[in-house]
Amino acid sequence: MTIPPRLIPLLEQFDFACERLLARLAGPVMDSGNGVDIGVTPLGDDEYLWEPVPDCWSVRRRGDGPGARATALAGVGDWGRDTADSPHPFPPPFTTIAWRLSHLSEMLALRADHTHGGKTLAREDYRTPGDAAGAVAALETSSAAWREALLTADDKALDTVGYSTYPNGSDAEDLFVDTVWWVNQEVLHHGAEIALLRDLYRARPS
Repeated sequence: MTIPPRLIPLLEQFDFACERLLARLAGPVMDSGNGVDIGVTPLGDDEYLWEPVPDCWSVRRRGDGPGARATALAGVGDWGRDTADSPHPFPPPFTTIAWRLSHLSEMLALRADHTHGGKTLAREDYRTPGDAAGAVAALETSSAAWREALLTADDKALDTVGYSTYPNGSDAEDLFVDTVWWVNQEVLHHGAEIALLRDLYRARPS
């Protein structure tokens, strides 16, 4: 199927954001932004779970229970992501790299399913990795699934309200093209946050 012309720049932006984030996480090199490759130390488990301030939200072993101000651990499996019933705590808890990666990967996987899948996956079905390598692999898998879903969208789909039935956002009220834009900004802004946390971890006092 021919990609609708107005989807092309959004798809290119998504690809760029994912490629930079994955390179920033896994290395061994990434483009500095001016065409020069710089070395990147792959994300390790200690950094993945690093809590730079007290009472962070993170991913935790289910047997340990949720962290401060969280009421549950989202997902299924041995590890879960700190969460709370709405309304969420205010001010929002600071979140770790692990939390942000889990949030991104879950969002991409579920939106892919609710756009071009069985439309059955729920937050309770998502399995959060407890290690850095697993989290990077999950991001690769979920971003590829969302990209595949985008490639099925024609102009009619882009103009359809509720084309994505993702249950944890405003998708039911939005044109699909607006959902595509929203997902891009999620990857861009969380990717920037994760990159900054990596810099802070490297510069932390010994």
